[in-house]
Amino acid sequence: MVYLSSFKFPNREQEYDFIFAQKRTCYDTYYPFQILSKHRLERLDFEPVTILYGGNGSGKTTALNVIAEKLGLARDTLYNRSNFFEDYTERCSYGQEQEIPDGSRIITSDDVFDFMLNLRSINDGVNRKREELLGEYLDMKYSHFQLKSLDDYEHLKKVTTARSNTQSKYVRKNVMDNVREHSNGESAFLYFADKIKEDGLYLLDEPENSLSPAKQQELLRFLEDSARFFGCQFIIATHSPFLLSMRGAKVYDMDEEIVDVKPWNRLENVRAYYEFFKKHEREFE
Repeated sequence: MVYLSSFKFPNREQEYDFIFAQKRTCYDTYYPFQILSKHRLERLDFEPVTILYGGNGSGKTTALNVIAEKLGLARDTLYNRSNFFEDYTERCSYGQEQEIPDGSRIITSDDVFDFMLNLRSINDGVNRKREELLGEYLDMKYSHFQLKSLDDYEHLKKVTTARSNTQSKYVRKNVMDNVREHSNGESAFLYFADKIKEDGLYLLDEPENSLSPAKQQELLRFLEDSARFFGCQFIIATHSPFLLSMRGAKVYDMDEEIVDVKPWNRLENVRAYYEFFKKHEREFE
């Protein structure tokens, strides 16, 4: 499915005209001006899956943030907007084949990290509560409490509950199950599975972060199926060889002097992996 068909960024001349017109000259940066234009990126044309490949500083994350801002996509965490972000996005334009569905969003590595940190905070609270309840259980079970007035009724219920249950049952009845049932990688994968719904446009910024090679391949299959069967369109910034191998993906090499489309197996980093394992091939036999 293709919702967003193309996106145009300001060219060098447009950027120069804007910067030259600024009366103040004390800015350290005009970001996001002068980032994508360094590699003469003026237009992206999209398929159901489009991948922006490149190293740090190539502009792939900037491109995603600009697209998300221009389209008004939902997001969970803040990002580097700068004083000139709105000026830049005003000079961008886009084409679409179909209306972009509600619920479309950008998902960044910061979103995933915040989600995992929140889980850890919840778990810390859960574990403290468990310890408190274990102590409370012992106090209640072996206390000599007697009901003297209706004011003592709630306390009596706790005593009765403690005496009629094992320690583990008492704790389970009084605190939610500990959510730390997954590794960081599993939690990160679950975040994507929860946020990505049917029929939506999703911008993913380095989704491989926090994922093991096995989990990256699981995410690959999930994204392929979502694009193929469930009406999703993806624009992904990544340098993961697993995600770069996605079937039918259009890959832009943003490390090139002039950004160009390349087969995934001709990308520099992918070739580096290939040459390394080829060199050590006998050690795997």
